[in-house]
Amino acid sequence: MNKPAVLIIDDDPSHLRIYGWIIQAAGFDPVPALATQAEVELPNGAPVDLVLLDYHLNASMTAPEVAKVVRAKYAQAPILVLSDALMMPDDIGPFVDGFIRKGDPARLVEMVTQTLGKAVH
Repeated sequence: MNKPAVLIIDDDPSHLRIYGWIIQAAGFDPVPALATQAEVELPNGAPVDLVLLDYHLNASMTAPEVAKVVRAKYAQAPILVLSDALMMPDDIGPFVDGFIRKGDPARLVEMVTQTLGKAVH
């Protein structure tokens, strides 16, 4: 059986690596996507089972704009927002399925596992 693919969208390459290691260690297949001033590099043709989206992107698109694009491309994949904020920011709430505070890898893995368990494929 294939490991669930987790698309990780962030504007910091080191964060992509760190979250990728956490996701891989938990038994998932990390799919990094760098958000830059020019674009958000979404993979072509790769299956995506869940999306982790950094909220504070130093990129050409805001996180809510990226969430809309991701939702259109991967309609069945739940989107979880990663943020330093205490609660989910209001502007992105309608476009995503959950919120995770940064800095707690165990909680991140727990949320990804729970969300994938609820997702209908």
